[in-house]
Amino acid sequence: MNFLKKLVPQVATEVQQLSRSGFHTSSVCCRVQSGRYRITTKRNRPLTYEMANPPHFIGHRKSWNSWNTSTIKDALRPSQTAIEDVFIRKFVTGTWHALVCSEIIIKRQHNTIRIAALIRQAITPRKMYFLIGYTEELLSYWMQCPVTLELQTVGDKKDVVFKYI
Repeated sequence: MNFLKKLVPQVATEVQQLSRSGFHTSSVCCRVQSGRYRITTKRNRPLTYEMANPPHFIGHRKSWNSWNTSTIKDALRPSQTAIEDVFIRKFVTGTWHALVCSEIIIKRQHNTIRIAALIRQAITPRKMYFLIGYTEELLSYWMQCPVTLELQTVGDKKDVVFKYI
């Protein structure tokens, strides 16, 4: 603290005031709103099963969208894994434009990444096989590990709707 007093007296007093201020808390909110969807007036918003369950049901009725062990204590790369998961989701939704009907589930097991999703049957099988190979090859190159797509197809996007709110 003495070197700060010599350099800039104003900064030193501000640092001392901040160090005395302590820890601030706020009151607990009774209504938890995060992760919930607001009901529309016409009840015409479609929700999938994953979206219909509130966040406190994770681990009971629904599961996590990313499965990995990098977030445990003393893990080697938790932040890199989260950034890679965001990149994978954006790449898959961009490559399979307007075809992904559900959430993209990413499962990491040892050195492999498995990506699961529901896809609409709006393109020919030949294009679908090309997109599967294209996605697996590029992601394998970028992630430097084997990537496997586990896709299931549905006839229409309405087939995935669980309820309307």
